[in-house]
Amino acid sequence: MARAAAPTVLQLVQSNSLPALVQIEIEQLILGGELAVGQRINESELASRFRTSRGPIREALRALEESRLVRSEKNRGVFVREISVTEADEIYDVREALDQLIGQRVAERATPEQIRELKAVLAEMDRATAKQDIKCYHALNLKFHDMLVEFAGNARLAESYRLLTKGLLLFRLRGLQDGGGFAVSNTEHKAVVDALAARDSTRAGRLLRQHAIESRARMHRAAAVADTI
Repeated sequence: MARAAAPTVLQLVQSNSLPALVQIEIEQLILGGELAVGQRINESELASRFRTSRGPIREALRALEESRLVRSEKNRGVFVREISVTEADEIYDVREALDQLIGQRVAERATPEQIRELKAVLAEMDRATAKQDIKCYHALNLKFHDMLVEFAGNARLAESYRLLTKGLLLFRLRGLQDGGGFAVSNTEHKAVVDALAARDSTRAGRLLRQHAIESRARMHRAAAVADTI
């Protein structure tokens, strides 16, 4: 079964409030690295960029604070949130268990079309790797894992997983760049997709969990590199 077409701008406007749309845009700026971790967010600049008043910007930032992507400091403003390695480790404890469940469910439920879509993203990731385009690879990596959780077919699981893993943004990007290379990461992805295509839920769950474990290890290596700079 083919995936539904991406919503048009009109459909997004019809189904979302302006602050919700602004929230999506700011979140993409953070996830894409345009708003860096620790950076102060300039409400006026965002209002000018999105051609809106500062009210919707403030509402969007409050929502992003609830999802722990930004933090607010009294009399100083709102900043892109940075988490400690200790907190990231706690998130990985939960992520590893969820990834195992996701791998199992996708192996049981995925359609042939969904497997083809996953393989297509892997091919794009290979091209990004060949070009050493870390930003492109990072965006595709997020897309790949988001597709997996979508294909698991459990809305509550998807909501929990997405909220949880947003906090790992900084470490996932650093881990790919400084913690062992993104070619290794994509090799792990391919093994997962092979298990999914084979309908081997046990192996898919184990491999996706192991991928999260290796991602955690890359995070620690990257953090160690950062500490020496």
